[in-house]
Amino acid sequence: MAVERKFVSEGVQRARVEKYLTKELKRAGFGGMDIARTPIGTQVTIFAEKPGIVIGKGGKLVRQVTQNLATFYGVESPQVEVQQVQNPNFNAQIMAERLANAIERGWYFRKAGQSIIRRVMDAGALGCEVIIAGKLTGPRARVQKFVEGYIKHAGEPSKTIVQRGYAIAVKKLGVIGVQVMIIPPDAHLPDKFRVKDVEPERQPLRKIEVLEVGEDVGIDLDQSLLVNDEVV
Repeated sequence: MAVERKFVSEGVQRARVEKYLTKELKRAGFGGMDIARTPIGTQVTIFAEKPGIVIGKGGKLVRQVTQNLATFYGVESPQVEVQQVQNPNFNAQIMAERLANAIERGWYFRKAGQSIIRRVMDAGALGCEVIIAGKLTGPRARVQKFVEGYIKHAGEPSKTIVQRGYAIAVKKLGVIGVQVMIIPPDAHLPDKFRVKDVEPERQPLRKIEVLEVGEDVGIDLDQSLLVNDEVV
């Protein structure tokens, strides 16, 4: 039972840390994180669109984040590393935050969802899906989906190649949840195949001897050739 409790506690800790970083580094374009245990402590890698804001002036903000992770979230000897997101259009978390901000600023949800889809697909992604849920147009909550390209929803590929991002838009009528799923262009799809053209094998030419007229063939009657059941 101790092993199960350990997995649950690590999952809860990771969710709390991710929620804290999402709120604290919203201005920096927080694009996700990765936690790995090392012999000397815990390596926390933060992916951001603007690493300079995460580091802060003279490293003040990153030191504050490191201290808070150790004090309030129980991360053992945290070592924070900041990496820049090369292409924000392929980062699902960044695109989800942009979509939520657009909805909070008053964009119509259909226009905002289609804009995100178009931006991701124009960048070269294999597929993108946007799900917006909440009180979109009235007092009753509903769900609106926008899909383009190829998206996996089940099996191992849905966990390994699909990037997922979540964000929340706070409106007067209530909270609107946003989910963005992206398959980047360099993803290897297991059900994708290509038919290879194979040249047919050529049969070797047979050598035929041409006998001169009047030359004795020397074939006995028992060894004669039959054509249409007749002796040649």
